[in-house]
Amino acid sequence: MKRFYKETAVDAGDGGFRVLLDGRPMRTPAKTPLVVPNEELAAAIAGEWRDIPEKAEINVSYLALTRLAATGLDRVSSQRARVIDDTAKYGASDLLCYRATDPASLVQRQGELWQPLLDWAAERYGARLALATGTTFVAQPHDALAALRSGAAAHGDLALSALYNLTHTSGSLVIALAVSEGRLSGADAFTAAQLDELYQIERWGTDPLATQRHEGIQRDLEACARFLALLGDARLKG
Repeated sequence: MKRFYKETAVDAGDGGFRVLLDGRPMRTPAKTPLVVPNEELAAAIAGEWRDIPEKAEINVSYLALTRLAATGLDRVSSQRARVIDDTAKYGASDLLCYRATDPASLVQRQGELWQPLLDWAAERYGARLALATGTTFVAQPHDALAALRSGAAAHGDLALSALYNLTHTSGSLVIALAVSEGRLSGADAFTAAQLDELYQIERWGTDPLATQRHEGIQRDLEACARFLALLGDARLKG
């Protein structure tokens, strides 16, 4: 579908802020009015649509904020408990808990980058997770998992849309929560989530397909981080 509108705008309405295309309020794929809680996020979403060149094809991969908002309104709102469960389950196998045994330089890098995040989760949520080496599964304490689940459940529907995507893409609920609370930027989340692969690239080089995949991952993580930052305090369930 090509760009079909000339102007974008934002106005207050329907209990929040709406994005207008040629004066008409946008709707989600499920025909839900696209209403967000603050003007900053609405303006950023409008900016995605404004930046599409005239008569160009609308590429949804460059409408990340729009997609996150629509998912929160259409899907999370009707399946909230399931989304919380699907997000929280990553705590049981969090990427940050599985450490390499060698080479020593990778072991050191994992400890320097990942351990402060686990220490933060222990202090912030009382969630002290156990470590494992290699691929050996380690069972996590029930109270730690419950605490991380509560952290996820504290998010509102729109924020949960981004939190789930962060968790799923990074493989780490701790990374996702750290981004939500401003402990990590989107770029830092990418570095933490892709540490092992980036280490291998440093040693052996990369290829165009891997580069393209990493660019997509970083773009997704940074979009989720931006979405949560734009939500501000509204990211939390009222």
